[in-house]
Amino acid sequence: MTDNNRPSRPSRVRALPPWSLVAAGVLAGGLLGGAYGELKPPTYTATSYVIAVPTDKSDTASATGFAQAYGRVATQLAVLADAQMWAGVPVRTLRDSVRTATSPDAPMIAVSATSTHPADATDMANAVARALTRHADDAKDDTHVELLEFSRAVKPTAPASASAKVTGLVGASAGGLLGGLGLLVRPRRRPAEEAGRPASVPGPAVAADAHGAR
Repeated sequence: MTDNNRPSRPSRVRALPPWSLVAAGVLAGGLLGGAYGELKPPTYTATSYVIAVPTDKSDTASATGFAQAYGRVATQLAVLADAQMWAGVPVRTLRDSVRTATSPDAPMIAVSATSTHPADATDMANAVARALTRHADDAKDDTHVELLEFSRAVKPTAPASASAKVTGLVGASAGGLLGGLGLLVRPRRRPAEEAGRPASVPGPAVAADAHGAR
């Protein structure tokens, strides 16, 4: 006959394997990265190129040096204030959206503009390039270098921002990395104790006392 009042042994909860933390990080990171790529509006980048040309009183080395100087001047207020008339956007938008790049080996300036609308990116890049050439033309008698528009920006057909698939992969990689770091810093579990210990065998003195008590 069984005793219904006897408490039952608590069931053991099976621990999750260590790699489950990494898998959870990959899944969570992939979902967050993919959602970010879907919700963020795509951005487009258009680039216009300007070349520095030396006059009869200068040389190519001087033109290359002035190209780097004009590349830094292109995003200054004096140039952007003129460019806003052709771009149709405020100076603050031009300051946040336009970037320039130069090369130490070539007298070339790349003027790039980024926007959520392809036409706006094209207009801003061409407007800043045009304003920069006008400023350089006003100073060419002193610098002996003039700027010419080498290539106008064209309307971009594909976004420059990463797609949802790419952001999802980046998020999954970051999540997996964080999960792996979590495995390294997590506290180590102690070995499980034995369910029961074997009964100790009484020694000679204990056995003799028990025999005399009978």
